[in-house]
Amino acid sequence: MDLQINDKVAIVTGSARGLGAATARRLAEEGASVVITDILREQAEATAAALRAHGLKAVCIVADITKSAEVQRLVDETIAHFGGVHILVNNAGFPRDRYLVKMTEDDWDLVMEVMLKGAFLACKAVMPHFIDQGWGRVINISSRAHFGNPTQANYSAAKAGLIGMAKALAIEEGRYGITVNCIAPGFIETEMVQALPTYETIRDRAVAMQPIKRGGRPDDIADAVAFLASQRAGFITGEVLHVTGGRYG
Repeated sequence: MDLQINDKVAIVTGSARGLGAATARRLAEEGASVVITDILREQAEATAAALRAHGLKAVCIVADITKSAEVQRLVDETIAHFGGVHILVNNAGFPRDRYLVKMTEDDWDLVMEVMLKGAFLACKAVMPHFIDQGWGRVINISSRAHFGNPTQANYSAAKAGLIGMAKALAIEEGRYGITVNCIAPGFIETEMVQALPTYETIRDRAVAMQPIKRGGRPDDIADAVAFLASQRAGFITGEVLHVTGGRYG
């Protein structure tokens, strides 16, 4: 299927590694020009260089998405380099898991700042360009955790917030040819997850609760993002696509 994004420019936040890197690669393989952006300079530059080594169009722009001036610079440099911006994937995020009675304000604030405020700032920065050109795609990477997980009051709240934001923006911006959707991954075997000391326990528990008896792969998420970013998904907005192997609760 031709996704018809070969003339589009995509920003993928938190794309130095993991789901973000896989997503950027998939969009680039479909012909999009991609911006790898992260605070991890060395890894981000290596990811962009690896894409270019395979003949794909990619550039690295290091930015802290919790700072409005840096987000605006990210968008300005994207347009200066590639001539426009059409797709935004709000992927940046990380957990700070603790039971609520042990969760600090920093644990709460850091997760909210990166995932929820970062997505807000990025959407605000790209939206005028999307409106002017009458076309745009926003995909927020939420999580199955939006249903709630113990020790993840902060993470679950942020991921649920991304869904609420997407539904609100879908209503606001649809008249301009802009779609806003979410993907809610389940258990995905990223490098970060595989490095956890409890990885095998987490994996076995997740797979036992899924109809599809394997862990998810980063490419499972990347493929879903590519479809929602495409011309083919132009009548889909305000939706949450669960990529969980069939696990919901």
